[in-house]
Amino acid sequence: MSELFRSPFDRDSTAAEVIDGVDLSGKRAVVTGATSGIGVETARALAAAGADVTLAVRRLDAGETVAADLRARSGNDAVHVSRLDVADLDSVNAFTADWSGPLHILVNNAGIMMLPELERGIGGQEQQFATNYLGHFALALGLHRALAEAGGARVVTVSSSGHLFSPVVFDDVDYRFRHYDPLGAYGQSKTAEVLLAVEADRRWSDDGIRANALHPGAIATNLQRHTGGLKTPEPYRKTIEQGAATTVFLAASPLVDGIGGRYFEDVNEAPQVTARPTELGVPGVAPYALDGANAERLWNLGATILS
Repeated sequence: MSELFRSPFDRDSTAAEVIDGVDLSGKRAVVTGATSGIGVETARALAAAGADVTLAVRRLDAGETVAADLRARSGNDAVHVSRLDVADLDSVNAFTADWSGPLHILVNNAGIMMLPELERGIGGQEQQFATNYLGHFALALGLHRALAEAGGARVVTVSSSGHLFSPVVFDDVDYRFRHYDPLGAYGQSKTAEVLLAVEADRRWSDDGIRANALHPGAIATNLQRHTGGLKTPEPYRKTIEQGAATTVFLAASPLVDGIGGRYFEDVNEAPQVTARPTELGVPGVAPYALDGANAERLWNLGATILS
């Protein structure tokens, strides 16, 4: 295994700090779920660095409000809004069909967490898997040509330490046999997102496309609406500005040029762990989330579901 990547930043670093001095003029970026939380802060940092940013959002009215604020605060008028619901395959396909020209940065940020009851989405799959993984998988596939055209693109997928609660259970991904467990289903979807980065990087690095996944940290956002709010004790929480730092670093920093197929947290590559940590704040990524065979199997499963 290669040596872990270390940056000069840490868990207290903010998105503005990790992108300081980076010029993204002439670069185009798409950020999904950019109407709240770390999605907004990610878009803000990219726009402030000069990128042409598209907020890919479900609600155009909310997106326009955010875009107006970002334009005013960043002084960058190149902040656009397009409708995209990653839980709706027709919406994903419409977005990718409408895109033209190169795409330098794709940030898969949108997501749902711990739906209390079993719901089904794309392809009849369990809804968290369908939204968090399948929707973004379809988006990346549809934008592959644009990413390749950029001549050095990055795909950044926001996963979670929640992946430590479940691997992808290939024999019953969509809970046809197992009793539905909200946390287990969320964990499975987050593992799938890491595996998406692993396999996309393997398949597309020769096209100049590098892909990584990350855990942003514990941040109070709308993501926890089904859990009664963020339960993480205060000392282990991050601000939204800190929570977006790892995403922005992977999307824009020249320090990670040529690096892909990895999982980051606290703006550094996470070490592998042999069991789910029992202490809060202990970093780590499960080996099953980085396993190449799992990544290839999941890619093929996703392709079959979408076909």
